Amino acid sequence: MSSNFNYLLKYVIIGDSGVGKSNILLRFINDTFSEEFKSTVGVEFAAKNILINKNMYRVQVWDTAGQETFRSISRAYYKNSVCACVVYDISNYSTFESIQSWIDDCKIQSSKSILLILIGNKADLNDDRQVTYEEGEQFAKRNNMIFLESSAKTGYNIKEIFHKSVKQIDQNILDNKYDLENESCGIRVGEGRSSFTINGDDIVSNKKKKKKKCC
Repeated sequence: MSSNFNYLLKYVIIGDSGVGKSNILLRFINDTFSEEFKSTVGVEFAAKNILINKNMYRVQVWDTAGQETFRSISRAYYKNSVCACVVYDISNYSTFESIQSWIDDCKIQSSKSILLILIGNKADLNDDRQVTYEEGEQFAKRNNMIFLESSAKTGYNIKEIFHKSVKQIDQNILDNKYDLENESCGIRVGEGRSSFTINGDDIVSNKKKKKKKCC
C-alpha cells in the first residue's frame, strides 16, 4: 500500500441489519445512496483520506453484516479497530434496543482505547420516529460515546461522523492515548511523505522523519 498518509485508521460499522450501515459507507466514500436494500454478506470495506491539523488520515471503514448468522464473522473485525460506529434506525425501536449487545460484543473483542460513536440513522424518517433524540443522547452519555443523528439518504451529518471522530483520534494521539508501536490499537503509522499537495497548496505534515543510519 502506498504511504501517502500519516496514519491509517481502521473503523468498523456495526448494528442490526437494515439500519443503513452500507449506505453510510457509500455516502461517505462516493457521496451516493442506494434505495435498493441488499444485506451485507460477511464484511465489505472502503477507504478515504481526511486531513486534520496537517495530518493526513487514511480512514479504512469495514461494514459488517447485521444478521445473527454472520455475527461471529463480524466479531473478528472488531479487533485492531480504533473506532466503532454503532448504528440504529430512529424509526425502529428494536434496533435501538439492540445497541447494548453490539457494544458489549465490541468491548470484549476490541482494544480498551477504541472510540465509540452512536449513530441514529435515517433522520429523514423523522415523521416515523420511534427513538427520540434525547434517548440517543442520554444513552451515548452513559456509555461515553460521541452521538450524532444522520441520514445516509440526504447526506445529513455523514461527513461529520467521520471528521468529528478523526479529530478526536488526532487529539488522542497528541495526548499519547495510543500505543502506536502496537497496531492492535487500530492505527498504523504511515511510512511515506512528509508533505501533501491539496488544491494546489503544499501542506507540511508534523510527523517526525526517521533519520537514516550511515554505514
